[in-house]
Parts: sequence; C-alpha cells; structure tokens
Amino acid sequence: MITTALRSIYTFNLGVKRHERVLVFTDTLSAAETVSEQEHCRRERLRDIALLTAEIGKVYAKKIIYKEFPATGSHGSEPPEELWASAFGERALDALRKSELLDALINKTLAVDGLHKAAAIIGKHKKSAVNAVIALSNYSTSHTQFRNFLTGLCGSRYASMPLFDFAMIEGPMGTDWKALSKKTLAIAKMVNKAETVEVATPNGSGLTVSKKGRKALADTGILTKSGAFGNLPAGEVFFAPLEGNAQGVLVLEWAPTRQLNKPVTLLIKDGIVQEVSGDDPYAAVLKAKLAERPDNRNIAELGIGTNSMAKRPDNILESEKILGTIHVALGDNSSFGGKISTPFHQDFVFFRPTVTLVGKDNSRICLLKNGRLCAPLSEAKGALWKPS
Repeated sequence: MITTALRSIYTFNLGVKRHERVLVFTDTLSAAETVSEQEHCRRERLRDIALLTAEIGKVYAKKIIYKEFPATGSHGSEPPEELWASAFGERALDALRKSELLDALINKTLAVDGLHKAAAIIGKHKKSAVNAVIALSNYSTSHTQFRNFLTGLCGSRYASMPLFDFAMIEGPMGTDWKALSKKTLAIAKMVNKAETVEVATPNGSGLTVSKKGRKALADTGILTKSGAFGNLPAGEVFFAPLEGNAQGVLVLEWAPTRQLNKPVTLLIKDGIVQEVSGDDPYAAVLKAKLAERPDNRNIAELGIGTNSMAKRPDNILESEKILGTIHVALGDNSSFGGKISTPFHQDFVFFRPTVTLVGKDNSRICLLKNGRLCAPLSEAKGALWKPS
C-alpha cells in the first residue's frame, strides 16, 4: 500500500517521464530546534518517507536528486543555497551571487526590481532546472520564491508535502483524484464570481475578506501540466485576500499539529492581526513569530477544504483539506497572487463554517452552512447559486 501510493506520485500525480530529472528533498532537525521525543520520531519518519520516495523514483526518472538540509524553522522561509543549486543548477546560482541578489532573495528582503532581475537570471538558465520536485520537508516551501521560480519560470511540476506522514496514504491520498478535481474546480468557479467572502463559525470566529482582483485557485492533486503546483494530499480552493481589508475575529482551537488546551483569539483589523490573546502556551509562540516582522501579521490566505477522505484535525497538511472546513493563513502570499513577501506562512483550520459569497451587486450566496455545501455542485452553472 505504501509503495503503491508513493509510485502513484510519480506515475499519476506528477506524470514523470523516464527522461526527466526529479528533485526529492527533506529537512532535518537543526541545532536551534528543541523538540519532544514524539516530535523527534515524527521528523525521523518524515525523513524515512523522503528516502523511500527517492529510491522508488529511480525506476521512473532518468535522475533522482536527493537532498537534506537543516530545517529553516518556519513555513514560508526560503531553503538554503545548496537546494537552489540542486534545483536550478550551479550556473544560475553563480549568476545570482555575482549580481549580489542571492542573500537578499533567500532572506526575503529583495525589493521588486531585484526580484525582476533574479527572475531574469533564473529564466536565462531555466533549461538547467529540474523537471519535477517532491518537497517532503517538515517546513513548507510552498510560499517561497524558490517554488515560484521553479513553477512559474522553469515549468517544473511541484508536489509540496510538508508534515506528510504514512497515515495520509490510507486517508486523503486514497481519494478518487478525478472526482476530487471536478469538485474542487467547481467550487473554485463559484468563489471566483464573488468579490467579498464572509465566514462565521460556531466557536465565535467571524471574518470578512475582499477578493477583489484576486483569483481563487484549485489544488486538485493532478500536477501533470508544465508549471503545475499543489499539495499532496490535495483538496482545497484558496486565494490571497486583498491586503489591508480583512476585518474580524479568529478563535483558534487547533495549532498546526495539536489541539490547543485553551482557545487563542486573534483580533483582525485592516488586514492584519492587531492582537493575540489566550492562556494556551501557543499564544506566546505566535506572538513571538508575529513580532519578528510586521508582514507576518498579514491575513494571507483564505482556503476551503474539498477532500472527503481527509479527516485528521491534528496535522495542518491534512486538516486544511477536510471537506467543509475553511483555513486562514498569516504571513506570505507573494507566490499566489498577493503582495506580501515574508519568511512566514502559517495556516489555521476552522470547523463547521458558514461561508457567504458576496457578488459585485451585493447579492449574497451561501456556499457552506455549518460545514455543509448549501447546494449540490451540479447546480453551480453560469452565475452564482440562487440565494438560499
């Protein structure tokens, strides 16, 4: 079962061809990290999965490049130079160094004109880039320029699998991918006809975000087209809300990998987290992270889960895919339509949401009510659903 699912990543999800080069990587505990024995074991298992995935890939690809590096400590941080070299080639990295762009690029302090220059260099050497990536690091590389340059400039296909574990193989990885794709694309089509999205949950969360000028994307798990990017397991519709507009309150009951002992409340005003309150120790952890950079407070993403096989609430990679949930992320959104670039991107999942889509004409359409679709997807034809 395990090897079958991992083979499927190559043969079905990424559609790897025999002549292609595939980069498989993971991160290891860094000297700066202090973790529990349980967490240490989880991280070792993730490394085992990465090693097994790389070994299996030798049957399907001309070249498998396997890399490990010390963990960056944060989702959304750029990976180290050695991984950039493996992905884009040494010539591209030498050119970035000579242009004095590389350090600022990795630190996410490069201004827009510098990003354009870096993109031009990467584009010039795009033929040296790997054809596909299986990212099995603990900390996500989804929201990085590393990933964005690979998919957007080089046409690489990218499967992002942070926090992955073996239990997901029999859960959300066991979904009917074609049915999931159809469902997810239909929901994305609905969301893209709205200009504002309102969310309310039974635990007291309430958030209004503007979608004006932003496109909702579908994470379907089918990553066979040039430049395709998504999570595995997959199953979400997501977009970058317009910066400076989100208003409301978020009551967190789950951290990324555990249930909180007590809720943590975030006060949202003008698109940023203004205040964090709560007695759970995670409140202090989050406050410290948000204090590192002002942009870490940004409301970066609103997503809707679409995978009926996803069940676990204690692993954000899976929980944000649970059908009928929503998730909200803080920090970076520069790689999927937003304007904020910062080495931090953290999602939080919310259960039993009511989601209302508001059109340009102020029409109000129910998408989810208490975690259930308000209408069959077959009714989603043309305009927004008829108001319930």
